[in-house]
Amino acid sequence: MNLMSHLIAGFPDAETSIAIADALVKGGANILEIQLAFSDPSADGPAIQTASTVALEKGYSTRQGLEVVKKIHERHPETPIYIMTYGSLAFTPGIDNFVRMCKDAGVSACIIPDLPFDCDEGLTEACKKHGLENIPVAAPSMTKERLETMASKGFKYIYAALRAGTTGSETTIDQATLDFIDMVGKGGAKVLGGFGIRNGEQSKVLSKHVYAVVAGSVFVNIVLGNEDSAEGRKKAIAEIEAKAKELTQF
Repeated sequence: MNLMSHLIAGFPDAETSIAIADALVKGGANILEIQLAFSDPSADGPAIQTASTVALEKGYSTRQGLEVVKKIHERHPETPIYIMTYGSLAFTPGIDNFVRMCKDAGVSACIIPDLPFDCDEGLTEACKKHGLENIPVAAPSMTKERLETMASKGFKYIYAALRAGTTGSETTIDQATLDFIDMVGKGGAKVLGGFGIRNGEQSKVLSKHVYAVVAGSVFVNIVLGNEDSAEGRKKAIAEIEAKAKELTQF
């Protein structure tokens, strides 16, 4: 199975976020979803909001975040990196410039949840121009007609948020969830399924229905509370590697 694991560039600091990426890859992550911190992360739950705030309070800019991403890419050139952020950060330099900056940092794809597939301000076009994928987000709250339209647009990947709301809360994988995943992938897109994945049992069930299982808050929560000392950060990194193994080895 494939694991797409989530981290925030610059949280709790640049050096540790690079070590977190190392631990995730060592633990079995096939894709790194790296978030650029934003002050109003509307799709994110408390853990990722807190982590983003920590990074921003240290003065992290988009450019600095992408410098961290580039260093991670140089250490793991075989591991695809997908940037996750919000439209405001892409608008500041301009969509085309933002995508070019991502490309230069070694990014393979962009996930910007507040730029929906049918109103993306030129994101898909810019991604095509620079050789990246735009990965739209599908949510259970979307109408069947809109999901079918998204599925028919020829996206290589679609991120399926397995429930409405924000990241981090626990997710129940039931038949309705699996039906939703099937609808998202109806047009042939590879489905990345996440929101609230915390343990190997959830990952095992979900892995049979998606291209990649997405896990984020479970890793961020390990760091929160352990980031203020070298010993705590070392402990968190070991736990992150172990959790990645739990989510991939069953």
